Amino acid sequence: MNLSELFIRRPVMTVLLNAAIVLAGVIAYRSIPVAALPSYDTAVINVSASLPGASPETKASSVALPLEKQFQTIPGLALISSSSTLGGTSLTLEFEEGRDIDSAALDVQAALLRAQRSLPQDMTQLPSYRKVNPADSPILFISLRSPSLPPSELQDYAEHLISPTLSTITGVAQVNIFGAKRYAVRVQVLPSALAARNIGLDEIAAALRSANVNTPVGTLQGPQQLLTLQANKQLRNAAEFAELIVVSRGGVPVRLKDIAKVEDSVESNKTYANWFGEPSI
Repeated sequence: MNLSELFIRRPVMTVLLNAAIVLAGVIAYRSIPVAALPSYDTAVINVSASLPGASPETKASSVALPLEKQFQTIPGLALISSSSTLGGTSLTLEFEEGRDIDSAALDVQAALLRAQRSLPQDMTQLPSYRKVNPADSPILFISLRSPSLPPSELQDYAEHLISPTLSTITGVAQVNIFGAKRYAVRVQVLPSALAARNIGLDEIAAALRSANVNTPVGTLQGPQQLLTLQANKQLRNAAEFAELIVVSRGGVPVRLKDIAKVEDSVESNKTYANWFGEPSI
């Protein structure tokens, strides 16, 4: 008796066997993992840098190019792609298959340290990096709003309390903050006042840099103890910046409030986030 004859002589068994095969196929098909961006083992690291006030062309030549030169020395690097916009510079480093992402991250960190000497001195923040997975996608959005707190304090609350706490939860890979409103003092110069006093923008910039420093000035040594002297000249708000003496003309000090509008503000007023029509972070 061959196999075909067995199925012909026993139709009930044949039907049940076929039904079992079809059912197993349906179950297996529904359990197949399907994703728009399937996960793979290639190590990918994203590097972000910002240079306030610079054009995309300037960021590409003075920020992206020095970083790319240092990244090219990393072994196992397969691809570097970069983009520079008004918001900042972003570089994506893709490594060869099988390269350990933790080891690659250490190499990227070392390259960033070497590149610091080649980056512009007026960068407010050093470049940062993070390990990414192209298949990752946000699973939760949290909106922060407050009728009493200003946006800068709400941003500080989100950045230093909520974000670190969420990052410690097992399984959380990354926490991003959108609509950031970091505190900053905004100085808007008055062209007519500058022209009347013959003051240039470079003099204002030099006065702001020299007046807002926090550096040690030396030590005071006694017979039994040694004290470190430190001059903390950092200004904290718009009212303190407004009293800053920029130059002296004819023995008369010219303060910043005489030639500019000084106000408490945020680093960038070009970004905005809202939730149901209300400003939020």
